[in-house]
Amino acid sequence: MAHWLMKSEPSVWSWSQQVEAGPAGTYWNGVRNHQAKQHLMAMKEGETAFFYHSNEERAVVGIVEIIRTFYPDPSDETGKFGMVDVRAKAPLPKPVSLAAIKAEPRLAKMALVTNSRLSVQPVTDAEWEIVCGMGGC
Repeated sequence: MAHWLMKSEPSVWSWSQQVEAGPAGTYWNGVRNHQAKQHLMAMKEGETAFFYHSNEERAVVGIVEIIRTFYPDPSDETGKFGMVDVRAKAPLPKPVSLAAIKAEPRLAKMALVTNSRLSVQPVTDAEWEIVCGMGGC
């Protein structure tokens, strides 16, 4: 199974809001980048993603599970983009900051470091294990 990283500004959608959505989860919409769209399209039910607070906090704060695969995003008037549904799986006991990720040499090729603006990105198994270790999960 693949792993992912999904970014959200906490002022728009935070980890605590994701947790409040409960077991039913919620949709992950608003993606308007074709590369990020391709990643959403590749996601499968049961795969996991880091929940990353962008801008204000810049840290991996939790793990979500993909519970519904790609489907049309009704907020997209062009009809080109879609979304997936996710539910909170677990918080990271210790958030892992972007600075800490950049300081870890084994994460130098991680998409978060090399393509930091991309809102949905793949995470390798090795990167997943390293970040989980840093976050205490």
